[in-house]
Amino acid sequence: MKTDSASIKKRYDRLAPYFDGIEAVMEGLVFKSWRKRLWAKVEGQHILEVGVGTGKNFDYYPKDARVTAIDFSPAMLEQASVNRARKGVSVELAEMDVQALCYADNSFDTVVATCVFCSVPAPLKGLRELHRVCKPGGQVLLLEHVLSSRPLIAKLMNFINPLVVGLVGANINRNTVKNVKAAGFNSVRIDEHSGDIIKLIEARK
Repeated sequence: MKTDSASIKKRYDRLAPYFDGIEAVMEGLVFKSWRKRLWAKVEGQHILEVGVGTGKNFDYYPKDARVTAIDFSPAMLEQASVNRARKGVSVELAEMDVQALCYADNSFDTVVATCVFCSVPAPLKGLRELHRVCKPGGQVLLLEHVLSSRPLIAKLMNFINPLVVGLVGANINRNTVKNVKAAGFNSVRIDEHSGDIIKLIEARK
């Protein structure tokens, strides 16, 4: 099965008009509270959000910060642009692949990604890009679903992963914590409220 950026981009372009509706239940039950928790940890004046999608994090942006938000899906960015105007959010939107960011080294105080690295074809490459553009002493905050540590659940997740990738381009069996630790950060911490599958990861450069 192809898992390159172009094929995954096409899947997200196709889903973009329906994306918020598809995820509405999980968003309300689970992810909304996690987004609040993540954004409460954001520091600094220059923030980068990677994988902005339709703009689900817009409600939590710091009021006094300069925020840049990117996505590799043009259709997702169209939805984000509509939501930006509707909500009156100040954010610069740009089409870009996290695996090849067009920003200088040491540009951002905090880099944020929520449920993004399940879809990045080369996740370690993308995480190293986040490390590169983050300022020394800055932080990368990730909210990600990962492979369960429970053998039976992990086996099931691995079994159905090809189906999920084919439908929406997202892997449900990534070991993102391990990848973050391999990306060159000085410290990696898991928020104490994290569960077996949903992790709030705090990495400091």
